[in-house]
Amino acid sequence: MLRPFAAALAATSVLALAAPAAAAGLNAQEQKLVAAAAAENARSLALLEKLVNVNSGTMNLEGVTEVGKMMRAELEPLGFKVEWIPMKEVGRAGHIVATHKGSGKGKRMLLIGHMDTVFEKDSPFQTFVRKGDIVEGPGVNDMKGGLVIMVAALRAMKAAGTLKDADINIVLTGDEERSGDPVTISRRDLIAAATRSDLALEFEGLAQEDGKDMGSIARRSSNTWTVKVMAKPGHSSGVFSERAGFGAIYDLARILDAFRRDLREPNATYNVGLILGGASADLNADETGGTATGKSNIIAATALARGDLRTLSNDQTERMAKKMREIVGQNLNGAKAELEFSEGYPAMAPTEGSRKLLGKLNEVNKDLGLAVMPELDPLKRGAGDISFVADKVDGLIGLGAAGEGSHAPGETMEVASLDRQTKRAALLMTRLSRP
Repeated sequence: MLRPFAAALAATSVLALAAPAAAAGLNAQEQKLVAAAAAENARSLALLEKLVNVNSGTMNLEGVTEVGKMMRAELEPLGFKVEWIPMKEVGRAGHIVATHKGSGKGKRMLLIGHMDTVFEKDSPFQTFVRKGDIVEGPGVNDMKGGLVIMVAALRAMKAAGTLKDADINIVLTGDEERSGDPVTISRRDLIAAATRSDLALEFEGLAQEDGKDMGSIARRSSNTWTVKVMAKPGHSSGVFSERAGFGAIYDLARILDAFRRDLREPNATYNVGLILGGASADLNADETGGTATGKSNIIAATALARGDLRTLSNDQTERMAKKMREIVGQNLNGAKAELEFSEGYPAMAPTEGSRKLLGKLNEVNKDLGLAVMPELDPLKRGAGDISFVADKVDGLIGLGAAGEGSHAPGETMEVASLDRQTKRAALLMTRLSRP
């Protein structure tokens, strides 16, 4: 999905040449705002290096807490009331909730981000490194680059005098990559902030396709399912008989093949990622593998499979889950199957309100001399925290940095994206804060 950096830099150079001609669309205060945003670039890179060099893998509670302290130090001088919300009850570090009171005349904005990464303390990938026009490091794109863009945009607004009128709620979660269970607790404060807001802006990574920055207004759900089948054990000589039945593995194979054939819908995917079966089959504590025992001449007594279901709307999730349960319930002789869903991420369906927000962002792009951002296919965007509030507010996704290789060693960020994303965010929030 992400384009090569050479193309990114070439496109950025072309856009930079176009910017002066488009400045006519900016009033004097907005021109000051854009200049202030540009002046943040060096500071943003320095802050990014500091954030990245603090390991904040989700389960490194001390590291996530330290990043929280660093973000508090950035937000409080801008006039935000900052609270640290501990999440020990769900085994996570905590969240930042920050509020800025403005004039009350514009849109109340909810800015969403996260402080954790997928790279835990035992990961070999730990250090920020600059390599010319890109930087490399754990979480540099997902999403510490987004954190510094958020801060830089707010600082530019402060310098240009537009922050004082803005009503802003900020929620930075400490467990986006591995949310605490139950989400009724771990996402409680995010949902509460949405009830005090009119729209949401998520500062995760900027989506790109074929050398173009893309606008994103939808995220698919992510839910984990487990099918477990129990059957009568016995000698293989009796398999398929009325007395012995088919065994657990055959019934599981029936279920998974029916999923493959019968569940297809636009915008939905369902994957099988793990299968165990035999005389016994048990998942490990992390549910990332397990053990199975058996022999070739024994009818399998136990079989299980785990996978995920991703949909574009919560109605689609419910409809597909119903079909899955119907399939699971049609057991072969001698077997009994059960289907369970684990708590996951809801869907963020596209809405007309979100499309209007993208339209406002494209007005910003026009006035900055940047290309129009087409709407991204939601199949190309994973789940995220904004989905928990999508039933309450319209939103935009991807106000963070551009980069490649998220969630893998060697993750990178395009340095030039800091500048244009900071300008976009600062100008968009300034305009949204007006009556």
